[in-house]
Amino acid sequence: MDRSSKIWRLFFGSGSVTLFNTLRAFVINKLLAVFLPPTAFACVGQFMNWMSIGQATSSLAMQNGWVSLTAQNKDNLKNLHGIWRGGFRLTTFATVITCALAAIFCFAAPLEKLLPGVHPRLAQAAILFALPGMLAANIVTICSAVMNGLGLVKRWALIQIAASLFQMLWVAFFLYTGRLSVLSIIATQSIVAGVFAARVASHAGFSLAKFRQSVLDTRGPWMSYAVMGLVPMIIAPLVLMFVRSLVGAELGWNAAGIWQGVYKISDFFASIFSAILGVLILPRISREMTREAFRKEFYPIFARMVGFTLLFCIALYFGRGLVVAILLSGTYAPAADYMPVQLLGDFFRSGAWCLGMVLIARRETKLFLVIEVGANLLFAGGTFVGIRLFEMHGPMFAYAFENFVTFVALAVSVRRLKWNTP
Repeated sequence: MDRSSKIWRLFFGSGSVTLFNTLRAFVINKLLAVFLPPTAFACVGQFMNWMSIGQATSSLAMQNGWVSLTAQNKDNLKNLHGIWRGGFRLTTFATVITCALAAIFCFAAPLEKLLPGVHPRLAQAAILFALPGMLAANIVTICSAVMNGLGLVKRWALIQIAASLFQMLWVAFFLYTGRLSVLSIIATQSIVAGVFAARVASHAGFSLAKFRQSVLDTRGPWMSYAVMGLVPMIIAPLVLMFVRSLVGAELGWNAAGIWQGVYKISDFFASIFSAILGVLILPRISREMTREAFRKEFYPIFARMVGFTLLFCIALYFGRGLVVAILLSGTYAPAADYMPVQLLGDFFRSGAWCLGMVLIARRETKLFLVIEVGANLLFAGGTFVGIRLFEMHGPMFAYAFENFVTFVALAVSVRRLKWNTP
């Protein structure tokens, strides 16, 4: 099979799994949009950002490291088990600390102000339920990342698809029966999926019993991945909470729910391309490559992604009214008016993802963090100014501008990277 055919096969193979994950996100989002008014939808968005921060701190956001380090060491089981043991121990320490801090936050934070309209007792219950839910979500992420790194695409796909199914069924069942609050449903949706993912991964050789016996405990290589993953996965939810709260304070929480709907559509878009790129780029790029080898591996993928993204954005632009009706509900119809500028931002965001994956794979920690933190601060500052100048259009203009600047900065940075000489 020639290189071009292999790339297309991987592209559509990983894309089909990612589309299934997107279907899961669509079903859950659709159920929430049907059951909840925009104000409550915005509160759910705030809670999901809290969970994102918890998942990031408990796992140290090292999923890209699990892919890359597994791929780089899979031919040497001794080193591989040492890598896995080091990653597992770091994750365990981080999880214990995160759970302790979450318990303190649960009873000390002014939840009635942070989640307007939600009874504090329901919010506290959801936070406590989120602790096992957070652990289960991390198990799914780590197990699927390891399968990706080992090149076991079928097992990776099985974990991804089954996890999506379990999450959809969980949310649908408890929403329709009303046996849990909405926040508690969101908090616990990954529990069954986590058990299943652990079983699948253990049959492929990724089990606690195996790598705990390793005499090696390799933690050094993990730290750059932890920093590169942890900082953006904490700062991004914080910025989203700031933007949502700012929209709610300036334009009302109903408007915050509409913005949440627009951003959710972008999240569907981003989830497709980020997952595909993780499969295509992370296992294939490293700092040991020559410039010529990098060009042969990366630029065909980049060109296809840009072309596919452009067509996708054009299709979404002309069908944006239908997209809002399908992904959300009639209550969120005004969201279609704000999508054109948001789609422009999505186009640059996908290109930035491609280039950013190169920095992650090469462990260019400082450079990646400067760009990532700067981008999030630019979005927050742009929204603050944009709301005063353009009202509801302000966050969308800020999003598009931030992603354009990020794309340019990453393109310049990747072009200036130093590679090995043959």
